[in-house]
Amino acid sequence: MTSCWKKFLPRIDVNYTQWLRDQGSLTQRIQQRCQNFSVRPVQGRLAGIAYDESRVLGIPTRQLAYSREVFLYADGQPVVFAHSTCAQHHLYGAWRALGGMGSRPLGAMLFSHPLVKRQPLHYAGLCAGHPLYQSASSILEVSPPKLWARRSLFYLKDAPLLVTEVYFPHILTLD
Repeated sequence: MTSCWKKFLPRIDVNYTQWLRDQGSLTQRIQQRCQNFSVRPVQGRLAGIAYDESRVLGIPTRQLAYSREVFLYADGQPVVFAHSTCAQHHLYGAWRALGGMGSRPLGAMLFSHPLVKRQPLHYAGLCAGHPLYQSASSILEVSPPKLWARRSLFYLKDAPLLVTEVYFPHILTLD
């Protein structure tokens, strides 16, 4: 099975490129560009994850992992769907704070913790058949043909956490 995630970003709208390539905290960048920022949790539980996620995290396929999904809102509009996952045993170890995040932004914790290290970003244009596209677009009135996404691994004490961010077209109104 070939992964749709690439190390390079294809030629796309320059406005999306600025958001996707940014190395800082997405949470902070959104907060700086809106009056009212909020995180709306969808789920946080043990769940099956995609094959490519299992492979990246180094856990056996079909093994349950912790999965957290939230929508990030700016001034009442959804701008990002965020999907984070880690091996179950890391939820009780290095990433134990993840289980109790609720409506708090994960980015605030990731970018303020001195021991968290981020790996390079990978990018994908997700289409309707992709599970993350389906989860993300569930709240959109009109689903675009493609949603741009990025993901990267964050490490804390050698424990990987995979964070994927799917961008909605409304993000472009924030610049």
